[in-house]
Amino acid sequence: MSSLLWSPSQSRIESANVTHLMAALAREYSVSFADYAAFHRWTLAEPEKFWLHLWDACGVRGESGDVVLEAGDKMPGAKWFPEATLNYAENLLRPRKADAEMMVFTREDGRRDVWTYKRTIDAVSRMAAALKAIGVGKGDRVAAYMPNCSETVIAMLAAVSLGATFSSASPDFGVGGAVDRFGQIEPKVLFTVDGYVYGGKSFGVLDKAGEIAARMPSLKQVIVVPFLTGMLSSLTLPKAVWWDGAIADFGPGKMTFEQVPFDHPLFILFSSGTTGVPKCIVHGHGGTLLQHLKEHRYHGDIKPGDRVFYFTTCGWMMWNWLVTALASEATILLFDGSPGHPDNNVLFDFAAKERATFFGTSAKFIDAIKKAGLEPAKTHDLSAVRTVASTGSPLAPEAFDYVYQAIKADVHLASIAGGTDIVGCFVCGMPTLPVHRGEIQVAALGMASRVYDADGNRLVGEKGELVCTQPFPSMPVGFWNDPGDKKYKAAYFERFPNIWTHGDWAEETQNGGFVIYGRSDATLNPGGVRIGTAEIYRQVEAVDEVLEAIVVGQDWDNDVRVILFVVLKPGAVLDKALSDKIRLRIRSNCTPRHVPAKIIAVAAIPRTKSGKIVELAVREVIHNRPVKNTDALANPEALEHFRDLTELKS
Repeated sequence: MSSLLWSPSQSRIESANVTHLMAALAREYSVSFADYAAFHRWTLAEPEKFWLHLWDACGVRGESGDVVLEAGDKMPGAKWFPEATLNYAENLLRPRKADAEMMVFTREDGRRDVWTYKRTIDAVSRMAAALKAIGVGKGDRVAAYMPNCSETVIAMLAAVSLGATFSSASPDFGVGGAVDRFGQIEPKVLFTVDGYVYGGKSFGVLDKAGEIAARMPSLKQVIVVPFLTGMLSSLTLPKAVWWDGAIADFGPGKMTFEQVPFDHPLFILFSSGTTGVPKCIVHGHGGTLLQHLKEHRYHGDIKPGDRVFYFTTCGWMMWNWLVTALASEATILLFDGSPGHPDNNVLFDFAAKERATFFGTSAKFIDAIKKAGLEPAKTHDLSAVRTVASTGSPLAPEAFDYVYQAIKADVHLASIAGGTDIVGCFVCGMPTLPVHRGEIQVAALGMASRVYDADGNRLVGEKGELVCTQPFPSMPVGFWNDPGDKKYKAAYFERFPNIWTHGDWAEETQNGGFVIYGRSDATLNPGGVRIGTAEIYRQVEAVDEVLEAIVVGQDWDNDVRVILFVVLKPGAVLDKALSDKIRLRIRSNCTPRHVPAKIIAVAAIPRTKSGKIVELAVREVIHNRPVKNTDALANPEALEHFRDLTELKS
């Protein structure tokens, strides 16, 4: 059976941004590119030419300086555009027509709000003036305990325009989880809402926000958006003012943008924090902007006027990624609420109504709607959608089939992978190339993404560690409060010196694509054979009776045995027949070593706030070891389903 699922039309190839980029570079440097692979090799061989051309081709507002790369043979240590000055917010707010739509926000209960360019820049200028009056300036931190709404974007742009550093978390985080994050970076201002809506219910957060603020003595002011109830006459929260009150003394004015160095801290993102206090990962203005411009315009083929949607919260890097689409003169579509309320059609309802051209979601969402039997191609007008993107966890081959069979036959399916660590992608889609079943299409432009064995040899067609062998602009500036970059170096550069080791278990395919098999630290190791957890999930989640699964290794008899936990559909029972069915499917499609020693039914699986299952936390629980930071979990109570299980004692 052919693995080919989709090929772009000739007209699509000819109109693609990346086709024009290749032609422009070929003319400029008198070179020729036989195919994408040749072009990719050139971007690695000539990084200074490539990234400088990207700066110019994307119309980056700022001064690039005369030097593109210093110490390009050092990781960490390389310096991109060391003489450059720019401001990320200025690049997102580049002039448009006054009535051009910048943002469209929709809440799950139907509330909808449209932000034109004029309305947006007026709001940003007023909030920037208010923050400046509080004393916010270059190098200060501003935090947002906010949903994915327009005001969060405005708060970010206002803070960043002043040279301040922005960090966000969604309001479903508990007090401990928020303080573990924001407390480390000592923000001067905290934005919050009075509450939010999810799954048909309303949740007030002012009490939580008050506790968070009380534990952060660095705060000068708390600014509250009346997101849930409407503005009340007074706030009992200390140092708090309503949004409208904060900007009341400031009219719309001409925006000014603090020009900062390329590596000036823009965002502080956080690791999941399920094994300890979250790492504070600092990303710079220039690296974030250039990486996203490349991914949006050339890998996502986003053009001016496109309407870009990604289902995300403000606690996931995909929010930062989505917002940067403003720099490509796209309209960003913001949705806040449950993807399953009132039913699983809600995101497709939104995409159809708003004429989304780019539809981004998670692999788990695609798997969930596949299990639910949805066929959006038959029920929704998705004619505007050119790209469906998926990330967060590996997208199973069967999910690739489902996208083309049930969502849209003629669409670019872009499975992408990278992470918070680089606020971007190592491997991703390419709109001018075919999509093969189960494969991420390409290594991203300018990214020396490879797969290595334990001895540092490149592998093709075999599983190993995903690495990057050359510096790239969106490498973190560093970790917050990390003297000598000790934690930063330990996180990525200890395994292979001078090479970024990402922590994914992966395979580079003969097609030049990639398959991700899960996190390296969650890789199973029975009998010394490394097994990616995604290989097992692919088989188990194809079983009709199983809704979802999580697999971990249990230390047993001087070895490791594979333990599979399953959540079953209502009415299904994990009897011997179903256990045998699961084992047979795994054995037939994988190897005998993949077959679990135990299969156990549980009521729920623990997840992070961004929806990722937490294999490491479950592994700690079954070994009676403490989970260090349950505040990072969306449903920490689910861990109790794995504690002191009789089945694991024999």
